[in-house]
Amino acid sequence: MRIGILQCGQSPDVLKASLGDYPDMFTRLLADRGFEFQNWHVEAMQFPEHVTDADGWLITGSRWGAYEDHEFIPPLEDFIRRAYEARVPLVGICFGHQVIAQALGGKVIKHPDGWAVGAQDYDFGGEKIVLNAWHQDQVVSLPEGAEVAGRNAFCENAALIYSDRAYSVQAHPEFDDAFVQGLIDHRAKGKVPPELLDAAKARMGQSNDSPLLAEQIEAFFKQPRAIAKGAA
Repeated sequence: MRIGILQCGQSPDVLKASLGDYPDMFTRLLADRGFEFQNWHVEAMQFPEHVTDADGWLITGSRWGAYEDHEFIPPLEDFIRRAYEARVPLVGICFGHQVIAQALGGKVIKHPDGWAVGAQDYDFGGEKIVLNAWHQDQVVSLPEGAEVAGRNAFCENAALIYSDRAYSVQAHPEFDDAFVQGLIDHRAKGKVPPELLDAAKARMGQSNDSPLLAEQIEAFFKQPRAIAKGAA
C-alpha cells in the first residue's frame, strides 16, 4: 500500500542529522507494516497531481497555524476536500489533525489555555493512552461527520474519526523523547512556560503508546473501502 506523506513543516535543522525530518519519523513509526512511502513537501508548494496518486495520505505537523495566511494552506485544504470526497483515506497528525478539520468546516484557534508539551494522558474510548504532544492550537469546533475518538481535560478534541474517510490525532506518535528534548532545547525558549518544560522532562523515559497508534493508523489505512468514481 502506497502512503503519500504531505509534509507541512520541517524538523529543526540542528536535529535533522541525528533524528531526521518529519517524513523520516513517520516512516520509522509505520515500518514493517506493508507500506511504501512517497513524500510531497507541500509547505514548499510541492503537491500531488491527483488525490489517487497514493492509496492514502498522511498529513504531518507544522510550526504554522492552520488559520494563518500561508501560501500552501488553501491548496492543501482543497486537496483534503477532494480526497475526502473521493474516499481516499486521510490521516492527520497535529497540524494535519487541525487542517483536516478546518478544511471540512471545523474551527481551529490558538488556545487560550496555552501549551501541551511532552507526555500527555488521553482517554480513547475508556482506554488510557500516553502520547507525546507539542501544540498550542486546538480544534474547538467539529466539522460535520467528525466524531471524537480521544480526549483529555486540556484537549477535548484530541482525536477525531470521520467514518472511513479520515482519522486524525492532535498528539505526536512519531515524536520520541529525544526529539521532544530537542524541541525543548531549540524551539521552546520564550514560548513555552518553564513549568511545562519541567513537567515534560520529568516524564521522559517512561513508556508511551506510539506503537498502539501505529497499529490504529495501519488498521485505518487498510480497512476496505471503495474509491469514488472519477476521483482526481
